[in-house]
Order: sequence, then structure tokens, then C-alpha cells
Amino acid sequence: MNIQSALVAIALLLPGFGAGAAPLRVLMLSGANNHDWRATTPVLKRILEQDGRLAVEVETNVAGMHPGVFSKYDVLLSNFNTFGQKNPGEVWNAEMRAAFVDFIRRGQGLVVVHAGSAVFADWPEFQQIAGATWGKGTSHGRMHTNEIHLVASGHPVTAGLMDFPTFDEFWQNAQVAPGAQTLAEVIPKQEFGGTAKAEPIAFATKFGSGRGFTLLLGHNVKAMESDGFQNLLRRGADWAATGKIFSDEASTKKTK
Repeated sequence: MNIQSALVAIALLLPGFGAGAAPLRVLMLSGANNHDWRATTPVLKRILEQDGRLAVEVETNVAGMHPGVFSKYDVLLSNFNTFGQKNPGEVWNAEMRAAFVDFIRRGQGLVVVHAGSAVFADWPEFQQIAGATWGKGTSHGRMHTNEIHLVASGHPVTAGLMDFPTFDEFWQNAQVAPGAQTLAEVIPKQEFGGTAKAEPIAFATKFGSGRGFTLLLGHNVKAMESDGFQNLLRRGADWAATGKIFSDEASTKKTK
């Protein structure tokens, strides 16, 4: 039995994993990004599918989606934006936007990784669900290793987790939507061009009966290597999809 099979077998014994339980269905939006989506998309898919709880499909023709596609999934993940493109055109028309809003309002979820919310900066309802995006005054210093501080110990995504170190690009002065709950913060180091003040880096939102989880970490593949990033991503996807957490017990251990 290989490692992947062993992890799935162990996961099936965990609470919430009944015999033959179907995995939660994730649709990852990809195919364009001002970051290296070709490298990060397969890594995100591997991280999410690690314990067998989540099954990920990737959509690289986001502009070609139709409203009926949402019914197949429990949660969407955005690793997609058209930030910086010249005349990218409208990604989703009014019908698609209405279908997405209804999808979330009825109880499903959205997960955003790093700049995945920048695609719809002019769409207030999307930004309300996403919780945070790049806006006027937002910046970042040079990539460096820093400590992520979890500040919402009572929230299901962060309950039982410990602070952890990670190497990443840390956003400063992100545009945060009213009502978004900060789950984690970082203090970007001044010697790397940071603000040297607490900056929110992970968020949870509610919209109707649905949920949003945004993790502004994950600039590139190296930034996705830490156990802390991976634990937050999996737990955030669990919660966005269902309002509950099913990730394995290893995620509650302190990252070395």
C-alpha cells in the first residue's frame, strides 16, 4: 500500500467518514492568474485530496462556464484572476453571477487562495463572500519566513491549531469586506519591506446559509509547503463546504 492509499484508509476510520462516504466535491477555478497557476493548481489539488475527504475537479475555461455547473459541487475554490491583463472582458455575465450568489446563499461555499479574489474586484457580493482582496493601498514586501498567529481560537477552522512558521509573500493593508472575521494574522518584518504591524491573513465570512474562507497565503509552490498552510486550506475547505471540520487529528498538532 502506498502512502496516498494509507492516508485514505486512515481517513475512512475518522469521525464523519462513514463506510462508503462520498468525498466533498470541489471545483477549482484556474487557467489564468497573475501568479504561476500552472504550478500551483496541481499542488493545491494534491493538498486538498490528501486525506480522501475532498475530490477536486479543475476548470481552466472559467469564462466558458454555464450556470448549471454549480449544482455538482459543494464548494468552489478560486485560484484564478485576470489581474493585470489588458482588456480581459467580462468573465461571468449577470446570469452566471446570479447563479453563483444563489449557490452560496443556499448553503455551499467559496475558498479563495492568495490573489484568487482579485478577479471580481468590482462585484460587491463576491467580495462580501470572499472577505478580502487586493485594493487601493494594498502592498507586500519581499518573501520571507514569518510566524502566522491564529487569532480566532473558537472558530471551527482554527480550533485546536497552533501558530506556525511559513515562507510567503505577506499582504499588507488588504481590502477587507465589512463583516469578515479575521482568523489569522502576520506581522510582516520591516527588514523585508513589511509594515511591522499585525496584518490579517485569513478570513471567514457568512452569506445566507453559505460560507467563505479566504487564505491570502500561497504566493507560489514553495509557500504551499508548510504543514500550517496545508492544514488551514483543508480545514477551510471543509468548513466552507459544510460548516463542519473533518480533517484528521494531525492537523491539530503544532508544526515543527
